[in-house]
Amino acid sequence: MSPEAIPLSYYRATVEYDGTDLLGFQIQSQGRTVQGEIEQVLHRLVQQPVRVVGAGRTDAGVHASGQVVAFRAPWKHTLPELFRAINALLPPDIAFRTLELAPADFHPRFSAIKRCYRYQLGLWPGHSPLRCRYAWEIGPGLDIDAMRRAAAHLIGVHDFATFGQPPQGEVTVRELFSLQLTQQEPWLYVDICANAFLRRMVRTLVTTLVEVGQGRRSEASVVALLRARDRGLAPPPAPAQGLILTQVVY
Repeated sequence: MSPEAIPLSYYRATVEYDGTDLLGFQIQSQGRTVQGEIEQVLHRLVQQPVRVVGAGRTDAGVHASGQVVAFRAPWKHTLPELFRAINALLPPDIAFRTLELAPADFHPRFSAIKRCYRYQLGLWPGHSPLRCRYAWEIGPGLDIDAMRRAAAHLIGVHDFATFGQPPQGEVTVRELFSLQLTQQEPWLYVDICANAFLRRMVRTLVTTLVEVGQGRRSEASVVALLRARDRGLAPPPAPAQGLILTQVVY
C-alpha cells in the first residue's frame, strides 16, 4: 500500500532535547533545528513530507524536557512501533518521551493554557566545564531573599513589554501564574509558569532578578521596569544554555 493510500492519523508527542548544538525549535533554511530534524525523520519513515507544529519556538541553545509537538502522518503499523522508529532515527540530542493519538481539535500552541520553564543558575565558584552546559555560572553570594521579594511583584496579569517582544501582533500582556526560586546547592532554580511568554521574556526576567541578587538593582526598580513598558530599558537576556522548557499544560 502506498503512503498516499494510508489514512492520516493525528499524533501528539512530548519531546526532550539538548539545544546546545541546535538553532532553536523552528525550521530554518540552514542549520539544525528541532522541527527540521523531526520532519526529516518522519519523511524518511512515511515517504512523504510531514509538517510538525510545536507548542513553543525555543531559541537557539535553549533546551526542553517537555516540548509538545503534533503532526499528521500515514502509518500502517502500531503506535508503539512508530514511537520506537522515530527514536531510533532521531539524533542523540533529540528524543520523543511520549507519543499518542491526538484529538482532532488539539493544537500544541493554541490549546495550551500554561507553559512552564526552568532557568538554572550555577552558584559554584569558578568555571565548571560540565555543569555550564545547562546553567549560567553566577557564582556564590546572591541575595536570594531579595530576588524572591522582587519576583513577587511580577506575579499576575501585567504588560511585560519591557521584558520581551510578542511573537506576533502587538499584544504584550501576559498572566504570570508563578515565579519560584529554589536553592539546591550549588544550583539556584528559577521556575516560572505563565499562560504564554514574549520572546526572550524568561531570560530577561532572570537577568533582572540576578541584578537584584547582586545588589546592582533595587526591588523598586523592578516595579519601575514593569510599569515603563519600554523594551529599551531592559537588561540583556540571560544566556540561553540555562533555560529549559519543562511543561506545557492543556
